[in-house]
Amino acid sequence: MGKTALITGINGQDGSYLAELLIEKGYTVWGILKRNSVAENQTYRIDHLRNNPMLKLEYADLLDMASLVRVLQLSKPAEVYNLAAQSHVRISFDQPVYTAQSTAIGTLNLLEAVRLICPEARVYQASSSEMFGNNIDADGYQRETTPMNPVSPYGCAKVFSYNICRNYRNSYKLFISNGILFNHESPRRGSNFVTNKVAKETAKIKLGLSEKLVLGNTEATRDWGHAKDYVEAMWMILQHDKADDFVCSTGVSHSVQYLVDYCFEKVGLDPKKYVSTAARYLRPEELRDLKGDCTKMKETLGWKPKYTFETMMDEMVQYWLDFYSK
Repeated sequence: MGKTALITGINGQDGSYLAELLIEKGYTVWGILKRNSVAENQTYRIDHLRNNPMLKLEYADLLDMASLVRVLQLSKPAEVYNLAAQSHVRISFDQPVYTAQSTAIGTLNLLEAVRLICPEARVYQASSSEMFGNNIDADGYQRETTPMNPVSPYGCAKVFSYNICRNYRNSYKLFISNGILFNHESPRRGSNFVTNKVAKETAKIKLGLSEKLVLGNTEATRDWGHAKDYVEAMWMILQHDKADDFVCSTGVSHSVQYLVDYCFEKVGLDPKKYVSTAARYLRPEELRDLKGDCTKMKETLGWKPKYTFETMMDEMVQYWLDFYSK
């Protein structure tokens, strides 16, 4: 009989890919949905799985502990993947209180519910490279031992979640692991995130459906990987023989400007003719550079990404070209 897993945030980018992966591995997958007034749009990333008997969806919310208790009692999971959060960094400045509640206190609610209902379950916490802020080790990388100094409400909330997970792991001997994931993208990424925003507008401009792309800080650099590779890392972290914390990254960073240039050159366009910047897309405090060292994960778990930055962006641009050509 296969394992049972519970995924919070199952209708997000990572949740949808993780659900696919776990179902392929024979899991029964439970997912929680936050009630949305437009239910038709809520599950579009997992609609192709809705008729699969291995997928079960329930309404619940990280801010409603009673609902979490109910779903844990129903599902009796062996593994819990906490992927739910207000995850857009720029928006966290506009909604700092909600970000702190959903991303930080929501994690605490889930841990407490697990402790009470299924303390034997293994828990994966989606931690973030945003926790490091502008702290970078002398060699230019960020790793598990790099001091955390976040520069956004989102990053601050994630540091709380990271530390409360370590606290519950040590205090109650629960199996709780943090995956400190660097930026990861795909065609399923929200189009208000810069990678998919660039890919989408590149395709629209190429097809004559748009005339401009407006961005914020194009000098910022990020370590971008593919969400498919990173959800496999999540699963591998929970299969390890002990709970621990792991950085997941590609070890290669690119600037937003390089991202733009690559996508436009792929379709034969000059970005200088179409791309501009606007102050409204800048963060009140900028995070300049992110580049992760995932040596620990590679050596301990044997993880290795299959995608490069270029093959990932090729897929994303092609997705939108196909989408708008239909």
